[in-house]
Amino acid sequence: MLNKDLTGTKKLLEVVLWPVLKSFDGLTLEYEVVSTTGVRIFIDVFYLPLEFAFESEGFVSHGDNITRDRFSFERMRVRTMAICRYLYIPFTWDELDKKAEACRRAFYELLGRYSRLSGGSYSELSLFEREVMRYALQLNRPIRLGDACHCLQSGPEFSRRILRQLMEKKLLKPITDNTHRNHSYVLEDIAREYLI
Repeated sequence: MLNKDLTGTKKLLEVVLWPVLKSFDGLTLEYEVVSTTGVRIFIDVFYLPLEFAFESEGFVSHGDNITRDRFSFERMRVRTMAICRYLYIPFTWDELDKKAEACRRAFYELLGRYSRLSGGSYSELSLFEREVMRYALQLNRPIRLGDACHCLQSGPEFSRRILRQLMEKKLLKPITDNTHRNHSYVLEDIAREYLI
């Protein structure tokens, strides 16, 4: 299977998995699973730590020229992943090509919901909140909205929401308390304890 073209898989790695994980550790290409009927199926990219089954689906191969038998086979593939308790995460070629940021954001959200770190309420923070906290600590200066946008690879509206959530949880505070618009923030002391 690895000797095939893998154009969709390469695109998935390039625009979603590598930018989010910054590593290929834990990823297996063309992961083999045997169905209950004994048929071998292959998952485009399998993320072992959380058992995510990523698929890159082109319209032609998965929708346009599909036969009744192929349609049934595709449904069996999804059921097999469910039986194995793998989370099936499909992306279309068009999404990867035209909406890469939305695909990355979806993956970040899945990581935040499914990864849990031990140790108190830190595990209750979303992945986005944890990443902004880590980035703020690394900056060694107050964090700004532009920094959060860069860290999250997202737009100002989404990044502003994450900053607000951290302030509501008393993990981040604005430098000046007397203004309605805040431009720079610092981590509260308790936030540093979460990270250490």
